[in-house]
Amino acid sequence: MTTLLAAGWPALIAALVFGYACGAIPFGLILTKFAGLGDVRAIGSGNIGATNVLRTGRKGLAAATLLCDALKGTLPVLAAGHWGEGPALAAGLGAFLGHLFPVWLGFKGGKGVATFIGVLIALSPLTLLAFAAIWLGLAFALKYSSLAALAASAATPLILWALGHGAVAALFLVLAALLWWKHAPNIRRLAAGTEGRIGQKG
Repeated sequence: MTTLLAAGWPALIAALVFGYACGAIPFGLILTKFAGLGDVRAIGSGNIGATNVLRTGRKGLAAATLLCDALKGTLPVLAAGHWGEGPALAAGLGAFLGHLFPVWLGFKGGKGVATFIGVLIALSPLTLLAFAAIWLGLAFALKYSSLAALAASAATPLILWALGHGAVAALFLVLAALLWWKHAPNIRRLAAGTEGRIGQKG
């Protein structure tokens, strides 16, 4: 704990705010509006993430949204990391909160999977490989993208803890809990057997 606070509270707060400002940029909304497709919140799930952008039929835009939403988690963590682990973790938390609760959109943001991955890239690339393996394995076997992401996110803090990254594991325990909370509608549909499968039409 002493090591995490070594940078001092002003640096931690600054990193948190910087991360939030980056995370709160609604790339899905910005990109679809620039492409002349209107407000992405008016279609599908009403979400600003890549999955809903894909419902516009523009795969390139969806891929760009996924990349940007991941990078807004990665870049602030890498930048803040120059001042130590504490600021890096604070920036990661801020970026994730900014994506989920952007002030510009009335605190109604995305579900967090891409930004979760982005923060993980910066803090533990090795754990990202495990996340990807779990996600791809379950997605291929069960055809549920949401279930695969939920399982991979739940495993992430455990993997980090096993690798000896206690502070990072604690952060991702919080991020995973928030991600699960934002996926509550998906969880209800999975329980009811009505969640859409990968590749399912109609």
